[in-house]
Amino acid sequence: MHKIMNKINCLLSIVLFAVSVTGGTAWAQGAANYPNKAVRFIAPFPPGGSTDLLARLVALKLTEAWGQQVIVENRGGAGGTIGVELAARAAPDGYTIVMGHVGTFGFNPTLYPKLPYDAIKDFAPVTVLATVPNGMAVHPSLPVKTARDFVALAKAKPGELLYASGGSGSASHLAGEYFKLLTKSDMVHVPYKGTGPAMISMISGQTTMTITGMVALMPHVKSNRLKLLGVATMKRLTIMPEIPTINESGVPGYDANQWYGVLTQAAVPRDIVMKLHADIVKVLARADVKDRLAADGAEAVANTPEQFAAHIKAEIARWAPVVKASGAKPD
Repeated sequence: MHKIMNKINCLLSIVLFAVSVTGGTAWAQGAANYPNKAVRFIAPFPPGGSTDLLARLVALKLTEAWGQQVIVENRGGAGGTIGVELAARAAPDGYTIVMGHVGTFGFNPTLYPKLPYDAIKDFAPVTVLATVPNGMAVHPSLPVKTARDFVALAKAKPGELLYASGGSGSASHLAGEYFKLLTKSDMVHVPYKGTGPAMISMISGQTTMTITGMVALMPHVKSNRLKLLGVATMKRLTIMPEIPTINESGVPGYDANQWYGVLTQAAVPRDIVMKLHADIVKVLARADVKDRLAADGAEAVANTPEQFAAHIKAEIARWAPVVKASGAKPD
């Protein structure tokens, strides 16, 4: 009996050793073989907005680089929380990534009393893709030329002007609330299910004003379907130096820009995260990608996972008092 037990223990040792060796080899080869199937890229807002447009640009270039499809999946609703929660609950194998931005990872931790994901603990940040300045636009029929003009009109017609956003709790919503807070103006918020529908309402004249990402605004500004009053940066944009900042147009201190970055699940192996990081950085270094971003006033960032993680924490702290002071509430 003793000899039999020794043989069993010996066999178990051999099996465990073999498992540990092959497991270690598989782990080491994880990044080398990644990706070997399609990757799902969740854009937590509907098509047509800056999140969707940037996701599709990066997905296209990664598909070309990897020879594997990167499929953008739009999962809008609840200020982006539906799509981000879906990403948080996905298998931590690197085959589901998500586009995060100032709304979902900066505003929402304060805006939602019971956020269905932890912006810090549930995710492994990969890199910030780009910063995108917000622009303030109105329908061309509105008799204003600057942000100062608009503030005067809003104060002359309290409660009459409608401003559109991509949804309650979205970045455009908070940008509008921040504008109201600083100008002490009375406007009515009209939330839509994404930036795309908000743009349609603006072009049709159903709403009066919006403050949203330049990536989404530029096509409509260039076609004269919308009139750009100012940019929400502290300095003028290089591509449109003739457009003043909102800060210099009668709203001192107004600074409300957006950023977009890629994240995956916190439990994804580190080598996969770094593989994602390296390949996305290569995409952002491409001249055609930089030119495409610059054309819309965006600027590539490509920082490290550690820098992105620190940025998320800093943004939560920066926007918390603004969210609270605005009294903004999600639907």
